[in-house]
Amino acid sequence: MKELKFVDIGEGITEGQIRQWLVKDGESVKEDQPIVKVETDKAIVDVPSPISGVVKINTQEGSTVKVGDTIAFIGTSDEIKSANAPTPQKPVAQLTAKPAQTDKPTEEKEKAEETLATPAVRKLARDLSTDIKNIVGTGPNGRILENDIRMAAKQTQQKATPAPKFSEVLEESHGEEIERMPMSQTRKAIARNMELSWTIPRAVDMEIIDATELFGIVQKEREKMQKKDVKLTFLPFIIKAVVDALKENPRFNSSYDHEKGEIILKKYYNIGLAAEGPDGLKVIVIKSADKKSIVEIAKEVHALSEKVKNQKISIGEMRDSTFTITNIGSLGGGYLSVPMINYPEVAILGVHLIKDTPAVEDGKIVVRKVLPLSLSFDHRVVDGADAVHFMNSVKEYLEDPEFLEMLG
Repeated sequence: MKELKFVDIGEGITEGQIRQWLVKDGESVKEDQPIVKVETDKAIVDVPSPISGVVKINTQEGSTVKVGDTIAFIGTSDEIKSANAPTPQKPVAQLTAKPAQTDKPTEEKEKAEETLATPAVRKLARDLSTDIKNIVGTGPNGRILENDIRMAAKQTQQKATPAPKFSEVLEESHGEEIERMPMSQTRKAIARNMELSWTIPRAVDMEIIDATELFGIVQKEREKMQKKDVKLTFLPFIIKAVVDALKENPRFNSSYDHEKGEIILKKYYNIGLAAEGPDGLKVIVIKSADKKSIVEIAKEVHALSEKVKNQKISIGEMRDSTFTITNIGSLGGGYLSVPMINYPEVAILGVHLIKDTPAVEDGKIVVRKVLPLSLSFDHRVVDGADAVHFMNSVKEYLEDPEFLEMLG
């Protein structure tokens, strides 16, 4: 009989949650047949059977398992029946308790006797269960006074009785008016990543871009692309502009090695995109974005986003990003924001909703399409001036009709 363990599938995953058993307890399975879906903090993965045989389920759906835990057994029918048989209980040995020692060691007695205190104060210390030899007296020549004993006893009681937790106070005061909701593996991962992100000393640079030309080109090309079954948005153009800006400002395509005090510059361009799924936010990755066309990026963004919605995304499709874009505008709101950096990257670009905005052009007020951008960056690696240079590069590309026409 073979144990089916929850193994480390990469990315430093330490635990998962049993989402769904694809077979019933006692059912026959074949080697490599998927038998259970496990949700990790990255994705939902199918775990296959290592051998052919009969399944003995060891963990129920909804249970959290650690790497190395046995979630099932696979074996012959006889082996499974044997495993189900009750194990005879061995008699528990009766231990004879030794009488507690009531006498204190001579050394402690001598030390206590050396302490300056009256018999009445010593009795008070015993009554309040306070160790007199650890108290510093405030009386003449260090003599321990009654107040010293009472203060020490009060401090000991305060340490032994910690303040009630916020959740306990809330439950006590509101009872049935609150509900505890378990966090999914994805939500736990987001929480851990946000804690890591918060350790980064960050600063933010904000910019508004005249996206009138970009808007016009996307509108013009969108109908053509629909006929080719391609869903064209502003995002592929922004990705290409960001990649070119990263080439000109390479520190934004890097990571900070705190232990060695080094900056790790990356010569590849994998652009992460925040994608909303039913179980929380995930980051899909467009690998080698510098080598792909607008159409190729548009197709890949749509395909990966659909996988996130359907919870079919794989770990490999969410790893190894070098720079992340969060498209807040796609949700229909947000003027400016302060995005959280996707650790261990150096920066993240927040893209907001394009709006009609009055602008002055040749002394006249005209309506332009304005795109607000926010760049959160690691101030250990890049300075404010570097951020301005990077945003200027992005702005130059997205406002340049020739650059956009070439991409389109």
